[in-house]
Amino acid sequence: MKTMIGLPKGSLQQKTVELMNKAGYGLRFSERSYMPDLDDPSLQPVMIRAQEIPRYVADGSLDAGISGQDWVAENRSKVKTVTVLGYSKASFRSIRWVLAVPERSPIRKIRDLKGKRVATELVEVTKKFLRQQAVKAQVEFSWGATEVKVPRFADAIVEATETGASLRAHRLRELATVFTSQTILFANNQAWHDPAKRKVIEKVALLMRGVLDAVGQVGLKMNLRQKDLKQILSLLPALKKPTVAALTDKGWVAVETVLEEKQVHKLLPRLKECGAQGIVEYPLNKIIH
Repeated sequence: MKTMIGLPKGSLQQKTVELMNKAGYGLRFSERSYMPDLDDPSLQPVMIRAQEIPRYVADGSLDAGISGQDWVAENRSKVKTVTVLGYSKASFRSIRWVLAVPERSPIRKIRDLKGKRVATELVEVTKKFLRQQAVKAQVEFSWGATEVKVPRFADAIVEATETGASLRAHRLRELATVFTSQTILFANNQAWHDPAKRKVIEKVALLMRGVLDAVGQVGLKMNLRQKDLKQILSLLPALKKPTVAALTDKGWVAVETVLEEKQVHKLLPRLKECGAQGIVEYPLNKIIH
């Protein structure tokens, strides 16, 4: 029996499909299909809104899913977090759900929301936040374009942001962070305790985590004289100690390591000055720890 996994349709779709393909799954879409094919007979993906995936995983309609911690919390879904993936629509940073008001609003503190109207997609999480602040306010569901709801339709909003740029563009002022969310891979308890399905889910986690851990990293290899090895090793940052192998030419060794791509432009001239030759930089698809 195939393991059913929910993949997010919408804002996270492009990044998720890109990562799945880099992981080696080879997703193939037919026109208007919500069940793409992929190169693994043990796994069946279903494209569905991220907001709904936690609910369907929790009730057993799906075995596993990829969505945000925000929607797991909003649905109060009891699921097993397998791994934190941590990517978002445009970056690899967390999403913040922020409480915001118009720049000129007289509302300055959270307690000023007493008796006011708050619009958001994240209704249950927002209600919980306000209860914790001992503030009674009317929280209503927003079907989208939440930033334009204030001040005509609501006194404040709770909206997701990566950089805050959209809020600033709409002349909104942040009052507080209501919830911080990352994208996660999760499973329902029944699937997690099924050895066959758990193996499939753990494979997805391993490969996707490997792709994400390789982001911004490159491999570097070079040849050098044995006498220069100590000095060159002192220059090399690495995940672990660099690999050193003897060459057929006596007194020469090959060194290979992994480092952040942004370090390379400063490092290469110094390596060359210290005697490194045949330096090769190459991209990485996955790093499996």
